[in-house]
Amino acid sequence: MWRLRWQTLGLTAVSVGLALETLGFLVGWLRQQRRRRHRSPRREVLFFPSQVTCTEALLQAQRQGGPPGAGAAAAPAVSGPEVRRSPGAAAGAAGSGAATATTAPAAAAAAGAAAASSCLCPLPHGESSLSRLLQYVLSARSSLELCLFAFSNPQLGRAVHLLHQQGVRIRVVTDCDYMALNGSQIGRLRKAGIQVRHDQGAGYMHHKFAIVDKKMLITGSLNWTTQAIQNNRENVLIVEDEEYVRLFLEEFERIWEEFNPVNYTFFPQRK
Repeated sequence: MWRLRWQTLGLTAVSVGLALETLGFLVGWLRQQRRRRHRSPRREVLFFPSQVTCTEALLQAQRQGGPPGAGAAAAPAVSGPEVRRSPGAAAGAAGSGAATATTAPAAAAAAGAAAASSCLCPLPHGESSLSRLLQYVLSARSSLELCLFAFSNPQLGRAVHLLHQQGVRIRVVTDCDYMALNGSQIGRLRKAGIQVRHDQGAGYMHHKFAIVDKKMLITGSLNWTTQAIQNNRENVLIVEDEEYVRLFLEEFERIWEEFNPVNYTFFPQRK
């Protein structure tokens, strides 16, 4: 009789212990979800031309970070709408007070500082509009949709290639004329196994936007070319907004289906 009672008490104690452990896990999980919900959505505006800076630190940090979620560079944390001008481009607006600097995320800053300290190139190693854009692109963990008229910038090309190597699903829509120009990154991405679709020349595919993890929209006037990044007056808007992301994703899917190779007409019949 006493033996049965002790066994019952033992089982009860084990059950209570497991219940408390599960409760602690649930409380921690709920707190994490609450913090995620209460994080302010990212909203930032980047203006170009960008100062020429070394971006090798960001790319090295991504390469060493491994697969998605394993410590690779995170997107910059932005608490509200921010405006960023490259130092070189901001000189003319210094007195307007329109440009406000934002702090690089701690993880990316630490990784960047470590890599920059070993970099012997003569370029500045500070933050710029290009490096900021790279951070957002490299924050992709599951998917990246690119809808770009022209894509020839090698740093952004390397970033997309690294994400593909780490298992991020990437789809690219581009213009058939500009993808064939010298320096285009499209051929390199295609060779790596990234899905690319293009128009057949009936008007330009003139969009310039990207969607990160189906949560973040990157759009604006900027073509992803070195010429535009370093020389042109351009703008890029980064925003986390479900409605805007949905609309742009619908447009991407519509074009993706329209540019399906099965719909191509290689030998149109003469009327």
